[in-house]
Amino acid sequence: IDTQIQNNGNTTVVGVDLGVKALATLSTGEVIEGAKSYRTFKKKLSRLQWLNRNKIIGSNNWKKAQLKIAWLHKKIASIRKDTIHKLTSLLAKNHGTVVIEDLNVSGMMKNHKLAGVISDMGFYEVRRQLEYKCKLYGSKLAVVDRWFPSSKTCSNCGHKKEVLSLRERVFDCEKCNIKIDRDLNAAINLCKAVS
Repeated sequence: IDTQIQNNGNTTVVGVDLGVKALATLSTGEVIEGAKSYRTFKKKLSRLQWLNRNKIIGSNNWKKAQLKIAWLHKKIASIRKDTIHKLTSLLAKNHGTVVIEDLNVSGMMKNHKLAGVISDMGFYEVRRQLEYKCKLYGSKLAVVDRWFPSSKTCSNCGHKKEVLSLRERVFDCEKCNIKIDRDLNAAINLCKAVS
């Protein structure tokens, strides 16, 4: 675990599990939805690009269409950035220690089924902003190793499952019979990793 030691007077520890269903699930039980701006404007963007396909490059109509496409790309990026800024500020200001997982984002992007959703959520940007905002607000950022089994381990008894598929959204422990949301379970385990 890599930590940056500073203190803003707040001693609360929060585990943050980043996901594709919701942007972040906190160990407190709070779920922060992602903006999913690309998914929202995907059809409009592809329609603008489709309408632009036969225009003569360099013509006034082509330039107008290019401006519309660029404006829509900017809007998508701005919505995503705004959501991430709000999340990271909330975490850095209100908690003494923020615990996240060291995600292999470039490796995750190789999965073509998830790549669009992962880039739409902006996982790397969340970590980048947390790194400087934790220093800014005097809180501590703890980054847990990517091989830490936060999703496979029961947050109640510590029993570790051998296999946990992405389809399983509820963590069902065979040992203590607890049923808990998979992302919340991972967030609690991340919180416990530094406590």
